[in-house]
Formats: sequence, C-alpha cells, structure tokens
Amino acid sequence: MEFSIKSGSPERIRTGCIIIGVFEPRKLTSAGAALDAASRGQLGAAIKRGDMEGKSGTTLMLQQLPGINAARVMLVGLGHEREFDDGKFRQAVRKAITALKQTGVTEAVLCISTDVKPRNLGWHAAQSAIAAADATYRFDRMKSKQEMVRGVRQLTLLVADRADLAAGQAGLRQGAAIAHGMSLAKDLGNLPPNVCTPSYLADAARDLAKQYKLQVQILERKDMEKLGMGSLLSVARGSHQPPKLIVLKYNGGPRGAKPYALVGKGVTFDTGGISLKPAAEMDEMKYDMCGAASVLGTLRAVAELKLPINVVGVIPATENMPGGAATKPGDIVTSMSGQTVEILNTDAEGRLILCDALTYTERFEPQAVIDIATLTGACVIALGHVASGLFANDEALAQTLLAAGQTSGDRAWHLPLWDDYQDQLKSNFADFANIGGRAAGSVTAACFLSRFAKKFKWAHLDIAGVAWKSGVAKGSTGRPVPLLTQFLIERATKA
Repeated sequence: MEFSIKSGSPERIRTGCIIIGVFEPRKLTSAGAALDAASRGQLGAAIKRGDMEGKSGTTLMLQQLPGINAARVMLVGLGHEREFDDGKFRQAVRKAITALKQTGVTEAVLCISTDVKPRNLGWHAAQSAIAAADATYRFDRMKSKQEMVRGVRQLTLLVADRADLAAGQAGLRQGAAIAHGMSLAKDLGNLPPNVCTPSYLADAARDLAKQYKLQVQILERKDMEKLGMGSLLSVARGSHQPPKLIVLKYNGGPRGAKPYALVGKGVTFDTGGISLKPAAEMDEMKYDMCGAASVLGTLRAVAELKLPINVVGVIPATENMPGGAATKPGDIVTSMSGQTVEILNTDAEGRLILCDALTYTERFEPQAVIDIATLTGACVIALGHVASGLFANDEALAQTLLAAGQTSGDRAWHLPLWDDYQDQLKSNFADFANIGGRAAGSVTAACFLSRFAKKFKWAHLDIAGVAWKSGVAKGSTGRPVPLLTQFLIERATKA
C-alpha cells in the first residue's frame, strides 16, 4: 500500500472514497459537517434516518452525493466522543479499510477526526498507515492459485492546514516503515516450517543486509562448538536442519557508539523434543520463531527510517526435534557462560538457546539488550492475547519500553523478576535447572535468562500470547515490531 498526504477541503477532493468519522449518537466530525453542507444536508439526512448511529466500528457507504467530488463517502463509527481513544482510532481505520475490500475502491482519502488527546498529527499519520497496512495484509504465496486482490492500494491522509503537511508526511513515513517491518515478520512467521528453516532465516538476514547495506555474519555449528555454546547446541541435536547464529548490524549512529541489541528466539519448529507436545495445534509451533522474525522486521524498519542509532540483532535459530541424538530430560549441558544447566524438560528450549545468545551479545558492549521470545504458555495464561510480558533488570529500561508500547499500541505489562523466584530453579546436580515447576512459569523462565544478563541492562519480552492468532484469523501478527521500533525511534531522538 502507498501512502500520501494532502491539504484541502474534503468536498473538493476527487477520489474513489473519502472516509469520515461519526461520533455516537449521530454526531458528524468537522470534516463530515463540511461534506454535509456541500451536499445540502443529504449526509446528515442519512444519519438522521438511523442508518448510522456512530457506534464504534460500524460503517456505512454512501454514493454520488451532490456537491461532493468523491465518488463515495464512507462513514465509520467512532463511538462516544468522550471515550474516543488510541484504540478506537486504530479500530476505525482498520474497519474502514477492511470494509473497502468488498468494493472496487483502490484509492481512498482518510479524513477521520484526530481528537485523540494528547496525540499529535504525526502520531495519527503513523497509526493510520500501520492500521491500514494491517487490514490489507494477506499471505497466499503458498497457494497454487492466487485470488484477485481487492482493496485499497493507495491511501491519502487529508489535513485542513498546509502547515501540517510536513508533520503528517514524517508520521506516514514512520508508519509505513513499521508496517513494512511488520509485513516481513508476518511473512516469515506464516511460512510453513519445511520452508522457513534456520537456513532460510539466515538467507532472509542476508537479503535484508544486501537491501539495506547492513553487516551480516552467520555462525555455523562448528563456530558455536568453538565458542562453547553447549546450551544452544543441545536443542539442535535432534534435528537434521543445521543451527545458525545470525548476527545483523545496523550502523546509523556515530562510529564507536554503543549499540542497542535485540536478541530473538528463532525456533523454526518446536515439537517439544523428547518432552513431546500434544498433537493438537502443534502446527502453530512454526510460530516459535516470531521473536527472530520481529528482530528482522524491526531492523528493516530502523534501516528504512535511517535512524541515527546503532543496533545489533542476534538470532539463535534451530529446530527442536525428537530423535536418537536428541537431548534427554536429565541431561546436563554447559552454556557459553560456563554455567551448567540440568535439562528437566526439553520443551523449555527457548531459554536454552537464548542464554548462549545473550552471553555472545556481551562482546558488543551494548547500551541495553532486549530479548524477544515466544517463551512460555504461562504468559498466555497470565496476560492472554493482549499484552506481552515484560521483565527487566533495569527499571528505567522497563519504563521506557512500557511507554513505547502505549504510544505504538503494542502494549506490554511489567511482571516481577524478584530473587524469591530464583529458588525454584535449584538443581541437585547442576548449577540450576531449566524449569522451575508450574507455578509462575513465565517468571522463572525470565529468572533463568537473567542469570546470563548480569553484564548489561536487559529486558525480556515474552510474546507467546501476542505473536500470532489462532482460529479463523490464524496468522502472525507482526508484534512486537511496533513496540521495538518506537523504542528505538525514541532512543535515536534522545541520542
């Protein structure tokens, strides 16, 4: 989808469809009032007949109104004005663009009220682009016959004042970059696991590096063996697919400036290993590499925006498979840090690959490290499918991420990382175990990782509940690319 911005009066705009908002009960926005005056009250008459109450998420299409140059006018409900907030704004854009899929409209003008306080025009422009792109995303590359794509291909944001064009354009550019990063993350997540293997992820990183002039390094099994990554390699033992450690560097900041590091879990398929998962919905374990996908998506957005900041992405990629060579419950492995781990459950594999990746990341002397992982089912039970679980060893870093989540709409919730929970990881035979029992499962997983993050400021995002959707809407969400990109935009602004 292409995005643009222009200034002018809504009644004069020539387009396939102009989208305006209606507050409940039956209250036109300022743009709607202008269209109503131009049409000599016909827009208001349709509302008064009860065709549109303004309930949040509802839509109504009107065609060829007199005095209006647009071929169609779409009314989208915004709910009660006093309750109109970030979420309802995004929902209105998404609902409008989705409704247009049922029409022949390929280009539209968005003129929804921007009365979301304290948000500015740049925020509205960025969020409009992200919501619209999300509404039109589709993944059909694996189908033998692709259906004809219907829907908006070009969306224009209309503002009343020419002085607002620069701010709006900057917002659209930011939103488009985030949308492109989300699309990459979604595509990688939605690919089947026989295609999206560790090697495929490595090739995707190489392609990204070539397109945006990033530095890339792919470590092979022999390299990991030399580094002593016994924890990561223990997960890969049962698979015929070779593991990869992918390192991508974006150098947009001053030479020598310490980077921010993103570490993404890249288990391209997770059977659970010897601790085999139940068969039901195991196909969704292709999404166990969504942390890795979000790192690649975020790096694409950062590179597209040319942010003045240094970022390094580290992705441990492997399958977790059963087999004669697979790691067994009770095995003890030595991590790259030298700490030994008793593996009580081979399905707690994400932390085993992340811990070596975190130790490897020390060499970059990062300002801060954020790891992203579909780590625990316990986080889904705790937070559902709304918020990512956030853990951190630095309060300022945690608060900055929480704020970025609020701004982007890709929210997280701060969970405890208290030493009290560390006792659950005790082992009689190794330094500690890889699981701490059923109680507080997402917390003890984070506690495990914290033992490998003592040399830098660190945050952990458990995205198990938000990385993909099940059921009719099944597919990757592209989260937390918006949160991570917003965080880095803010860090670049303050650098």
